[in-house]
Amino acid sequence: MLEICGKRVEAGKALQCELGPEGYPMPVTLICGAKPGKTLVVTAQIHSGEYAGTPAVIRLAEETDPGCLSGNLILFHLVNVTGFYEGLNAYIPEDHGNLNGCYPGGENSVSGRIAAFFVREVFPHADALLDLHGGGMNEKLAPCLFFPGVDEKVRAASLEIASYADIPDCIISRSVSGEVGYAGNVMGIPSLLLERGYGGLNRKEWSDAYYRDLCLILRGLGMTDGMPEPVCEKNVYDRAVYLSAGENGLWFPAVELGQRLKPGDLLGHTEDFWGRKLREYRAEAAGKVQYFRFAMNAVKGHNLVTYVLDAE
Repeated sequence: MLEICGKRVEAGKALQCELGPEGYPMPVTLICGAKPGKTLVVTAQIHSGEYAGTPAVIRLAEETDPGCLSGNLILFHLVNVTGFYEGLNAYIPEDHGNLNGCYPGGENSVSGRIAAFFVREVFPHADALLDLHGGGMNEKLAPCLFFPGVDEKVRAASLEIASYADIPDCIISRSVSGEVGYAGNVMGIPSLLLERGYGGLNRKEWSDAYYRDLCLILRGLGMTDGMPEPVCEKNVYDRAVYLSAGENGLWFPAVELGQRLKPGDLLGHTEDFWGRKLREYRAEAAGKVQYFRFAMNAVKGHNLVTYVLDAE
């Protein structure tokens, strides 16, 4: 039996319901397998404009046969509900909170209460956690994933889960403020933050690829049967550089996804509204462009380019 937040699901059964802190219901599917096994938690759209994960989670909920499942699935189809309906890029509109940066949360804000709900009510059930993202509305992104790197055992277990997915670039995260960062680096839960898609688009090929990733991971965790499938080789990166704007202005990127960088290579520049160059941004080390802002507006403190560094 699976029991969470007062909801009970018998072995071999599934339940569609809503869970969340008081006043903030989120659509959820709970599936209790007929056989014992691991409990996998999956979340989609903690950033409300990153759509690719939600159709994949809905499809997984529809097509998973509880009678053939070993273990449990706790599937959050959509976390940032209010941001989704307001058409926002990332934040919780009630308080402008970022669910990838406010853990472990608290009771003084909506975003804090959502984060605290996951820490208190959901994460204790999890043997593994997957958080599905999709790039931002104003950026281009190459498929990648982040995994916790503080504890060696959690790091190894997370990287093993990553090996089942068909995503090439795996980046270590030492953050403790995001969902995966807190679950993995603080609570010791093997976790992945996966990224597919970009630009506020909902393309079927991205959701289909996410669905395949989920199925491959379930198979790898021993939760479903099936023959192994070939996946891409993995590139593991120890660090990502997040280049933020130092001023407001117009942004003109000079990079493309996957571009190889040498120290000093031009990443882009900013201008004022009279066409005067404000600043050039250049790579600090050798690496590869993972995602970048394509929108023209540069906002001080907001990300412009993210690139992963080659191993030394």
